[in-house]
Amino acid sequence: MLTETLIALFERDLQKLKTEIELYSDENLIWKTDYEIANSAGNLVLHLIGNLNTYIGAELGKAGYVRNRPLEFSLKDIPRTKLLSEIDKTLEIVINTLNLLTNEDLEKTYPQLVFEKEMTTGFFLVHLSTHLAYHLGQINYHRRVFDFRF
Repeated sequence: MLTETLIALFERDLQKLKTEIELYSDENLIWKTDYEIANSAGNLVLHLIGNLNTYIGAELGKAGYVRNRPLEFSLKDIPRTKLLSEIDKTLEIVINTLNLLTNEDLEKTYPQLVFEKEMTTGFFLVHLSTHLAYHLGQINYHRRVFDFRF
């Protein structure tokens, strides 16, 4: 069943997201940018949390989350412990919501028009998983570029 696969992927990648944030030797580096890398790892974490809580938690799970997307990229210096806690909460929301979905739910049209065209809920959930993986790769690269350990 697709939901089991999605749960496994979201759990794997959100746990890896936590690991990446834990690996920074100095938590200030989580928020570092330069002229070539505009988004900090911290802002990408906030973006992923906002994205998953909006499209899975609020829309499918009716969790009541209200997104403020501009803050995902403008907030700075959130403590690492807070980021890790929010990742844990997001993982719980995602798993709980996906566990409620049936195969029929996955075949239904996703309730929001996101990319200017209709798509099934299953398709959009796969997209959200790949979106997470994409930004997880950026965060891994960010950490390796900015967290020099000689």
